[in-house]
Amino acid sequence: MANLQLKPVATLLLLLNFCMYVIVLGIGGWAMNRAIDHGFIIGPDFNLPAHFSPIYFPMGNAATGFFVTFALLAGVVGVASAIAGLNHVRSWNANSLPSAASVAGVAWTLTLLAMGFACKEIELEIRNARLRTMEAFLIILTATQLFYIAAIHGSV
Repeated sequence: MANLQLKPVATLLLLLNFCMYVIVLGIGGWAMNRAIDHGFIIGPDFNLPAHFSPIYFPMGNAATGFFVTFALLAGVVGVASAIAGLNHVRSWNANSLPSAASVAGVAWTLTLLAMGFACKEIELEIRNARLRTMEAFLIILTATQLFYIAAIHGSV
């Protein structure tokens, strides 16, 4: 490619995004595990609570279940985006750009959706420090993933 100036920028953003997506997956996995372990116990002798939700999380608020679910999806696709991006940065030619750009675009849209639920969770207020950390990471990832997409597209 003619423009090698953006390769170090794309590499830095790729590594930053990869690390942040792994952290989001770790916190999201903790939240999902806690929800499974401490959620509602449903059996033949138990009645469902009046306001039962299948996406119930014992910590946080009404948006937490949706937030954690979409954060986990965004994290998995974001890690896949980093793997495809690593291949593109290694070869840095027009043949590897479409796969890296398409997966990065899907990861960015899922991150944007999770960020929307993070904003709703911030608005509803009741949440713990780990969820606040995941909210902050997703808000930052929304910007850095977009900058990464711009960096790899600027290389053409």
